[in-house]
Amino acid sequence: MEKIGLLASFATAVCWTLGAIAFEKGIKRIGVLSVNFFKVLTAIFLLTLATTLSRGMPLPLDAPFRSVIYLSLSGIVGFVFADMFLFSAYGTVGPRIAMLFMALCPPISAGMGYLFIGESLDSRSALGMGLVLIGIFMTIFGRQGSISFSNISKEDRKGYIFASIAPFCQSGGLVLTKIGLGDYNPISGAQIRVFMAIIGFGLVSLVYSGGKNLTKAAKDLQGLKYTAIGAFFGPFVGVSLSLFALQRVSTGIVSTLIGLTPIMILVPDILVYKKKIKPLEIAGAFIAVIGTAVFFLW
Repeated sequence: MEKIGLLASFATAVCWTLGAIAFEKGIKRIGVLSVNFFKVLTAIFLLTLATTLSRGMPLPLDAPFRSVIYLSLSGIVGFVFADMFLFSAYGTVGPRIAMLFMALCPPISAGMGYLFIGESLDSRSALGMGLVLIGIFMTIFGRQGSISFSNISKEDRKGYIFASIAPFCQSGGLVLTKIGLGDYNPISGAQIRVFMAIIGFGLVSLVYSGGKNLTKAAKDLQGLKYTAIGAFFGPFVGVSLSLFALQRVSTGIVSTLIGLTPIMILVPDILVYKKKIKPLEIAGAFIAVIGTAVFFLW
């Protein structure tokens, strides 16, 4: 069962990579907040359809009260807070530097798993996680180049603060999910998380612009198309797979394999967008792949 969980974690990274490409195009058309709101709105429709077909139950009415509480908190912390901080950092310091901070998710998740739910890592898992982390950092540094902290503007300082908060929110969301899910159906569990995210993003929109940004974005069919594609791979398939994985392997390992997303983005960069990839990026990707193999083959 552990290897199935590992495969689900790896598949989650693939889905989030595809989703990130679509979301990037959507954000350019309708903005960060609108993409976040409409992605979870699309996801709840897909999840409801999936639970109706697979369980004969459109809503998670059989969820234990404890699961509802923790999964709801996970939806707020892991979806709303994490994404708002992360995407706000995208708009200030840029996505590449922001992703550098998100590479901290695996050790943060492992630490939270140890402190709050008593998880531990064996030598194989620790080695695999270490190699993947090294590969991720090398890849992102290779893409970004040198980072100078001299003469940092007020706006950039805000971006660095937001980028540093985001991985703690995402890791906290994973731990809350692990606590709340138990042996409950992962698709229905994702449904609870996404439902709370809809409420959260909706409230943020009302405070931010009285909801006007959402009504404007709803008229941009191209932006909504990219958002829907991203929602299918991200909050629908990706989140469901991540919950499935969390039932079978530790939080730190799941977070590490999901963290392969920056590595996987290199594939469309090379094949589709014809970007020039730096040697450090290639070396980082190679080390990350070795680290991933440690989880599966050792």
